Amino acid sequence: MHIALAYFSATGNTARMARVIQKAFLGLGAVVDMHDITACADRSKPFDPSAFQAFVFGAPIHSCRAPRIVREWLATLNGKGKPCAMFFTYGGFGVHPAHYSTREILTRQNFKVVSSAEFLGAHTFNLGGWKAMNGRPDTSDDAVARAYVEATYQRFLGEDPAILGALDPSAYTPEVLDQFEGFRFSVLTKLPTRGGLPCSLCMACEDLCPSGAMHAASGEAERDKCIACLRCLSVCPEQVLTINDMTPMWEMKLALEQTTPAALDAKQSKLYL
Repeated sequence: MHIALAYFSATGNTARMARVIQKAFLGLGAVVDMHDITACADRSKPFDPSAFQAFVFGAPIHSCRAPRIVREWLATLNGKGKPCAMFFTYGGFGVHPAHYSTREILTRQNFKVVSSAEFLGAHTFNLGGWKAMNGRPDTSDDAVARAYVEATYQRFLGEDPAILGALDPSAYTPEVLDQFEGFRFSVLTKLPTRGGLPCSLCMACEDLCPSGAMHAASGEAERDKCIACLRCLSVCPEQVLTINDMTPMWEMKLALEQTTPAALDAKQSKLYL
């Protein structure tokens, strides 16, 4: 079976899990083509679903959903009734309704969604001082990924005719969920900037920016385009880009979510069938 695995990964968690998933599918005899759709240029490349028999789509969870640019890209596809699976990475907070809302998009685009999964990963804002899920994903998450692949492949092959069961819908309207996306900037109050520091202008921050927000020459990100994914910080080889210190918001986030670091660390990745 020929599978396309398309993923968005700003800080590396989703890419890591995509590689684990790819390896597990290869071990079962599948052929898996990887499609990194993180950068603007990546999503502009032709993607022909007719060339594949099944699909896996991976993304981080931003404000309870897949990032908007991922949702918009998925809405350009035509699944032609073929099976697909989803997986998400997240930093310990706000999973739902990512599974539900993404399945809604894929179903509208004529995909048959057979499974989903969520994997813990270091929170994006750890780059600014948070301490959520440091060291994740780890081998425990890899084990869940392998179980996910085994169950998903049976469904792709038709050996298990079931499709993905009921998922938690959102208690919030789409308009409120849209507002949640803006809340990321109540934490990221200083957009990525070089602050006048010199650099080699390797262009990685600009070329790999998912939204076209980062400009290497000026060393500044555009607020109207930035999605607070912090990919520019994660790919800068000289580490000259900075943001505001998010440490004060870490304790506030724990209080808001009524949780503790120990409770977060006890969380486990999960598959949905």
